Amino acid sequence: MITVAKPWLPNRDALDGYLDGIYERGWLTNNGPLVQELTRRLQAWLGVEHLLLLGNGTLALQVAIRTLGVDVPLNGKPAEAITTPFSFIATASALKWKGIEPVFVDIDPHSWNLDAQYVAAAVTPQTRVIVPVHVFGNACEVEQIQAVAQQHRLKVIYDAAHAFGVDYRGQSLLNWGDAATLSFHATKAFHTVEGGAIVFKRAEDLQRAEQIINFGQSSPGRVDELGINAKMSELHAAMGLCVLDEMDANLAARQRVWEAYHRAFGQQFALQRWNPSASHGYTYFPLLLDSEQQLLDTMHRLAVQGIQTRRYFYPSLDTVTSLGKHPAQRISIDTAARILCLPLHAELVDADMLKIIAGVKGV
Repeated sequence: MITVAKPWLPNRDALDGYLDGIYERGWLTNNGPLVQELTRRLQAWLGVEHLLLLGNGTLALQVAIRTLGVDVPLNGKPAEAITTPFSFIATASALKWKGIEPVFVDIDPHSWNLDAQYVAAAVTPQTRVIVPVHVFGNACEVEQIQAVAQQHRLKVIYDAAHAFGVDYRGQSLLNWGDAATLSFHATKAFHTVEGGAIVFKRAEDLQRAEQIINFGQSSPGRVDELGINAKMSELHAAMGLCVLDEMDANLAARQRVWEAYHRAFGQQFALQRWNPSASHGYTYFPLLLDSEQQLLDTMHRLAVQGIQTRRYFYPSLDTVTSLGKHPAQRISIDTAARILCLPLHAELVDADMLKIIAGVKGV
């Protein structure tokens, strides 16, 4: 079986060295030395400040929402967040979980990101925040989104789950917005098995979030506000440190696969239009097929050959009933029905790629 994703497993001896230290110290969680080390190293590697590690990427969204205070009802009614329907369910469910009503606006048909031209028209008196997604790591129209946010005095939280290591105009894409959240799930290029992070614009927001993820405690025995337990453990930080040590090799291998696909399919299929001011993270390789039936036929043809693919992101979130009733976002619905992601991970060899390419082309 050729899997659509496969976690990077770092050198076992290096991991054992970190685990030995954990056993010697007996310090398993509560902001241990490895969490602190990983925080410092990620800040340096990514080129960011005010980074907070958490237990997973969904918690990162929820904590960012709570920290920035955008979940507070207005006029006796729930707050609203303008967001994209073309994303993983966690983007919208994190909002709904915090009592915020997602307001979906359609996507650009080429970048597949939230279309900034629709954002201003979606602002209502209940709007507190804009939550765009850097889809597949492709940078949003950050300047236009920021302009709308400033005009209407809104916060911006970027779901940057796929944007690890992506730069925009020479600086980390994660520096845009009031906060940007990351997922370090096992299938991501950088992972901690399970984990996540928030990059805050302001130091005071980081300080508040540090308190929130520790049950709202500012010190032992003193609880200043309602909090949650969202801390990363030392064991997860150990994996993250080892994976970070090998990121250059991991990314080079992923880039090689991505470029092979691009050469094979660039003239045959519609591909995502990349923001020309942004670098690439080589996280996914999505194809936009001509129809949903062509997608289903391609999936079946590949599955018969032992090749796993996945529909990211399906269905369009404006059609998910548990999120409420929303106006149909035509471009997102059409795009979600036709997107197919091919296997992309560091362990794919030439024979795998040739088999996948031939299978997609039906030869």
